[in-house]
Amino acid sequence: VSLSCPISHVPRFPKFLHDTGTLPQGAVDKVRHIARESGKDFEFAYLLDALEEEQKQGITIDITKLRFQTARRSYVLIDAPGHKEFLKNMISGATDAEAAFLVIDAARGVEEQSRRHARMLSLLGIRSICVLVNKMDLVDYAQEAFRRVRADADAFLSSLGMAALDVIPLSALRGDNILRPSDNLPWHRGRSLLEALDALDKGERPDEDLLRLPLQDVYKFDERRILAGRLESGSLRVGDEIAIHPGGRRTRVSSLACWPEKDRRLAARPGESVGVLLADEFFNRRGEILCRPDSPPLVTRSFRASLFWMGKNPLRRGRKYTLKIATQAVEAEVEAVVRVLDSSSLAAEEEAGAVALNDVAEVLLTAREPVALDLFSVCRATGRFVLVEGFDVAGGGIVTGAAGGEPFSGFLHGELKARCELFEEYSYSVEDRVVHKQRPGAAVYGLGDAVPLEGRSFSYPEFFDIVILRDKTAVRIRGGRVAQMLPLAEYRYEGLPVINGRGFAFRVRSRADWQACLAAFAAAEPAGAEAEASLSTAWLDFTAYRSIPFSSRNWEI
Repeated sequence: VSLSCPISHVPRFPKFLHDTGTLPQGAVDKVRHIARESGKDFEFAYLLDALEEEQKQGITIDITKLRFQTARRSYVLIDAPGHKEFLKNMISGATDAEAAFLVIDAARGVEEQSRRHARMLSLLGIRSICVLVNKMDLVDYAQEAFRRVRADADAFLSSLGMAALDVIPLSALRGDNILRPSDNLPWHRGRSLLEALDALDKGERPDEDLLRLPLQDVYKFDERRILAGRLESGSLRVGDEIAIHPGGRRTRVSSLACWPEKDRRLAARPGESVGVLLADEFFNRRGEILCRPDSPPLVTRSFRASLFWMGKNPLRRGRKYTLKIATQAVEAEVEAVVRVLDSSSLAAEEEAGAVALNDVAEVLLTAREPVALDLFSVCRATGRFVLVEGFDVAGGGIVTGAAGGEPFSGFLHGELKARCELFEEYSYSVEDRVVHKQRPGAAVYGLGDAVPLEGRSFSYPEFFDIVILRDKTAVRIRGGRVAQMLPLAEYRYEGLPVINGRGFAFRVRSRADWQACLAAFAAAEPAGAEAEASLSTAWLDFTAYRSIPFSSRNWEI
């Protein structure tokens, strides 16, 4: 369990590191000596603030990670800076955390920085939060002061869709309620800080079983092409069928690379760096994502996001930045600033023109090319991103949705955009005697991309044309790849099979047939669904390239 402590002032509670016997021998004596030489009173906070400048100014600048152990388990404490000048450092510390302790001054109450930190924790997806109401000694351990801070903290966290697991009064300087209940807080019947730590349940993340392996690089050894990356979630075994997105190509894992040979294994677990050899040889590149065919990521150019801005220059509509998601890096443009939220009050400004330093905003981003990503609620690793301006990280956020609601799936080239459902799978369920349809997930195909020709319920030839009437676009498939996209007005029938966007074949055998078919559908468009159904029966053939196999599973409609 990793713990992040965003703080508004240097906390004195590192004393519990000493009390739990975690500190190395002589560490306290060394800090006492430094304090004496500088004419300061000894403070346990100096055990975490290792930089000389930190000790001089009494603030945390850099991140400090310390391990300590209780009777139940081991921990990593990430002491992160709280001052707004060092917010980037705070976010770096909190990114790896699974739980956070938000420290609030009992005398000063919930201030702007505490609100800002809570907002950032919500963007980072950290939901296990405990509130520590510190410096109770400065308010004479008054229960009423604690209640006021607790009410304010609960209200603000609730506005973010969050709730504190515990709200604990304490005095870190005097050790009250750190390791055990304090006599100075007789009205508090809850846990001490250490008891709250041990009560935290790591639990399972929603993406625990979702296979996501972003490619870091491709290496060539002998005759082997090894795809290397860190397994962010899910497990991977030799023989598993996988898909590679954004392209959507399917293959199997033939083996896992290992050095030396005696360490050969058949499976990899989340968090491990792994080299993968595939049964089929494709052109692969950094940023692609390996996943299961039935649980692909979103593949889209545009998406909605919640963003925390840390750039020196304001974020503005039309500006271009480098978008980094997992191992992908692509140029992206700010399509729209939907609203800007004041990070402390959460007051919203609709259709704002710019996002200033330390503001939180909802934005629409459009990448130069399709990217594979997930909603943050589905997978943290592929749902979190940063925007880079020049050489600096200027903003970070989470993916909240695909632009326009449903993710785009189909063909894209320049201004041409054609939606399609050619690769959806049909199945007749013997359990409920209903035809079900399974969506394979969003996939975008451009010129030169290979398209799936074989599925459970479809089989397309290597050479055919796709005509999407609703988007007035035609796509030529040659050798199983996208060879050309053109407006429907420029398309000419060449004698190859013509298939619509749902995978149904047009019943045409000549240019005259094709012209008659186009004219019939154009005339039926304003006549309504009944006319379209009648024409589809006459001109479309479902069984030419599609089938409906039996299944014992209820696929998603």
